[in-house]
Amino acid sequence: MLSSRAVALIDSPQALHRRRGPLVLDLKPEVHLHERAFGIRHELWRSDDWRDRADAGHSLAGLAEMQEAAEPLLGLVLDPGDTFVTRRTSEGLLRRKDKAGLTIVASALAVADDNHADWIHTAVVDVFSIFSVDLEEALRLCEEMSGNADDRVARGVRRLRESLAGIDPVLRPSIAGGDRC
Repeated sequence: MLSSRAVALIDSPQALHRRRGPLVLDLKPEVHLHERAFGIRHELWRSDDWRDRADAGHSLAGLAEMQEAAEPLLGLVLDPGDTFVTRRTSEGLLRRKDKAGLTIVASALAVADDNHADWIHTAVVDVFSIFSVDLEEALRLCEEMSGNADDRVARGVRRLRESLAGIDPVLRPSIAGGDRC
């Protein structure tokens, strides 16, 4: 049986290798698994190493629905030190293909400088240029979000919708009658 203090493994072997020592967390059984995972990744988002921040952004994207994750994720999308962190975090958030991920990306787009906006756009194209159904769902969510969002998110949703509207996806559903696109 594990004691109440245990060494927690980070989901990225590269991040574990770069650490200066083991990451020790208080793993109490009553703490929810998402909260434990958030604690591990939360420490990495403040790292001086861009690889740690990129790993943290990609991993934290899976927890975007947690209110505590919004601030670190927004900070990683707008990372001042390396735009790879921006791209990797944005891609992780967009691959969720849900309102939580799109909201954080839109919020970042509302205040992003041109360089960060370009890398966010690159992630948008990478995620939504394959399947038309994914693109259509993202556009639908943007439409839904634009009516229920604060001013900052609404500005970002407009920019995100512009990026999405410029995408011509590779794969579309087959059309009845045998014609395929």
